[in-house]
Amino acid sequence: MARQRLTTSAYIEGVLAGDRLVLSRAITLIESARPDDTRQAEEVLQAVLDRAGKSIRIGVTGVPGVGKSTFLEAFGKYVTDEGHKIAVLTIDPSSQRTRGSILGDKTRMEELSRNPNAFIRPSASGTALGGVNNRTREVMLLCEAAGYEVIFIETVGVGQSETLVHGMVDFFLLLMLAGAGDELQGIKKGIMEMADAVVINKADGDNIKAAKRASAEYKNALHLFPVGDSGWIPEVKTCSSLMNMGLDNIWEMVKRHQRQLSANGFFEHNRKQQNIQWMKERIGAMLEDQFYQHTAVRSELPELIEKVASGNLPALNAAHHLLNQFLGDKQG
Repeated sequence: MARQRLTTSAYIEGVLAGDRLVLSRAITLIESARPDDTRQAEEVLQAVLDRAGKSIRIGVTGVPGVGKSTFLEAFGKYVTDEGHKIAVLTIDPSSQRTRGSILGDKTRMEELSRNPNAFIRPSASGTALGGVNNRTREVMLLCEAAGYEVIFIETVGVGQSETLVHGMVDFFLLLMLAGAGDELQGIKKGIMEMADAVVINKADGDNIKAAKRASAEYKNALHLFPVGDSGWIPEVKTCSSLMNMGLDNIWEMVKRHQRQLSANGFFEHNRKQQNIQWMKERIGAMLEDQFYQHTAVRSELPELIEKVASGNLPALNAAHHLLNQFLGDKQG
C-alpha cells in the first residue's frame, strides 16, 4: 500500500523540527523527476532556505580502498562526540546499464548509522556527470535546515566527481594511503591542487614509518603549488581510523580553516560563487530534461542516432536539426 502523500506544510514543519523520517521523505521528493514532486520540492526548499547554509561542508575523496567509509565513521563519531550533529551524504556509483545502485553505506558505517546525532543518506549517482547525484546540493540544504551542523559529502573517487564536489563544499579533504609504492604516482595534479588537506589514513602498526615518509613527500609536493585565492596553505595530516588516532588534529584544522576564511571574507565569497554555479547547473539540467522530453525530439531521436552511428549523418547536423525542432515551439 502506497504511503500517503505529505502536504507541503508537513514537509516544512518536519524538516525544521529535525524529524529524520520526514527529512528522508523530503530528500526522496527532491530526488524525484516527477513534475508535481519537483514543484512541491521547490516550495519546500524556498520555505526552509533561511535555516540552511549555516553548516561546515566537507568533501572527502580518495581512491577506492583508501578507507573513506571507515574514516567517515571514525571522524563522524569524533565530531558528534564534540557536540555536533552531522549528516553524511554518500554517493554510490550506479550501473549505467540498469540504473541500479548498491546503497551499502549504512552497512559500512554501522556504528555511525545508529548514532542519534548522525544522519546517513546514500544516494545513487544516476546519470549525473562524474558520479555525483544531481540533487546533492538540495539534499545538503535540507540537512542544514534540519539542524545538521557538519555536512560530509563522500565522492566515488573517480572521473570528475572530485571537481564537482569541490564546487559545493567549504573544505576539500583528499584521503591517501602510504606504503603503496610511489606515494605520488597516479595522483592527478588537479586533485592535489584542489585539496585543502591531504590526510594519510591507516597510519598505524607497521605502517607508521611509511605514513611519516609519505607525509614529508606530500608536504614537499604541496609546496610546489601556488597559494590559492583563499590564502589557506594546504596541510598534511596522518591518522588511523581504526585506532582513532589523529582525528582531533584533523577537526582542529577544519575549524582553523573556517576561522581564517571567515576572517578574510573568502568563506562568504566562495559560498556566493557556488550558489551562482548551482543555478547555472540547474538551468543546464532543466533544459536537457525538457529537450529530451520534447515530442518531436523523442520521435526523431532513435532514427537520427542510427544514422549518426552508421556514419550516414554528421553528429553536428543531427544535433542542429533536433535543436531546431526543440526551439521551434519556443520561438513560434
